[in-house]
Amino acid sequence: MSELIMPEERHFEWSLKTIPTTHFEIVKKENGQFCVVLNHSLLRGCTSEMIHWWFLHFAKMKVKLIDIPGYESKTVPAYYLWHPSDHYGVSLSGELGPGDTAKAGASIHIQEAMQYLKHGWKYPVDNKLKIFYCGPDGWAMGKAIPFLGKVMVLRIHYKDVYDAQTVVGVHYHYEIVIGAPGNHALVRFVNQKIGSHFSTEFFEAWHLHNVIEVGTFENFLPALFAQRDDRQNLAYSKDMNPIGPDANEQVGFDQALFEKRVQGYRDSVDAHEFQGWEQPTFLV
Repeated sequence: MSELIMPEERHFEWSLKTIPTTHFEIVKKENGQFCVVLNHSLLRGCTSEMIHWWFLHFAKMKVKLIDIPGYESKTVPAYYLWHPSDHYGVSLSGELGPGDTAKAGASIHIQEAMQYLKHGWKYPVDNKLKIFYCGPDGWAMGKAIPFLGKVMVLRIHYKDVYDAQTVVGVHYHYEIVIGAPGNHALVRFVNQKIGSHFSTEFFEAWHLHNVIEVGTFENFLPALFAQRDDRQNLAYSKDMNPIGPDANEQVGFDQALFEKRVQGYRDSVDAHEFQGWEQPTFLV
């Protein structure tokens, strides 16, 4: 991907989140599998309904940036709002839902680079993945190989957090399993090949990338969601940025759940089976 030219950084003047606002751990299995658990919190007016709407539409949406330096009055992919510097492009293909929305069974092609301003194209993503689940409580996508089954599943789950009857934020939880299940020679060979790209260093760079990516929901998503009835004319300007608590005073919503899931991956025989993306309601 080094031949691609990354779009210029977008200076939205957002307070970007940092690593201490999350819980994060990598679990390595004996057969070469990688398991990643990342636990976020979202405040500033975000709801699960907004996030579900985003996942349905973001790959096809465009937004006019009213007053962003270098992008004044330019219409760009909505994907550019989801990270100010690391996103190159995204597309959907296959059978889509109503209005060209994402749905289970479709494919999504993601092109981005982890911490591009620091690493350039050292840690790229250029993957076409199958969408396994796209529901009001989560998202899952990945890749399978004949005879071995799933070798990559990225699973997100989110739910509203309440204070009395009022939604105060979203519990946003991310888990990844890289590598085939089992422990015979072919599995270990495949997992070694996959692991040569998805290394510990890659996921350490991904960690901050994802912290920033998810955190930006607080800044732009409420404004876009408010315009959802006119999705062909979405616009964003800096004065739409909500006023709220300092982003870096937050931390992942549920450390006990995070630790339980990490231990579950350590103890699991098959990390994909433990991940259980088919049952996305594990946040209780």
